[in-house]
Amino acid sequence: MNLAWRVQALALSLVFSTSNVWASEPIQNANTDLVRQAFANWQQGKGTVFDLLAPNAKWTVAGTSPVSGVYNNKAELAHVVRSITARLATPIVPTVQNIVAQDDVVVVMWDGTATALDHKPYNNTYLWHMTFKNGQIIEVTAFLDTYVLDDLIRRVKPAQ
Repeated sequence: MNLAWRVQALALSLVFSTSNVWASEPIQNANTDLVRQAFANWQQGKGTVFDLLAPNAKWTVAGTSPVSGVYNNKAELAHVVRSITARLATPIVPTVQNIVAQDDVVVVMWDGTATALDHKPYNNTYLWHMTFKNGQIIEVTAFLDTYVLDDLIRRVKPAQ
């Protein structure tokens, strides 16, 4: 292949690849902004990221902890979240480490800290892979240190 043909092929491939990025930027920026604001609200005690969930959002908790599995809607997820927060004396306070977005997907890595009912710290690191549709989260895969979560669940009896 001659040099002129290679340059044309490279130029065309750059045009096509960057045009897709430009088209998706408003969506990914809007979704990223929603996530940033939801985490900021959570830090201030004014809501959580769960407020962005569609009613029938699918949430998968990876790993082998007692709460690992697939939850098929917001109500199922709320039940398992309550089983965790019932063991905490203070709410989990999130600190975002990184947010990456592409098209309708936003991935956020964050640290959560709280105090358990037994006065010991609960510190965990999370990575949530979230898929958006029309400004709502429709699917999440959550990765976390399931050992730390399992320890909390086994060690602390939930408040009544």
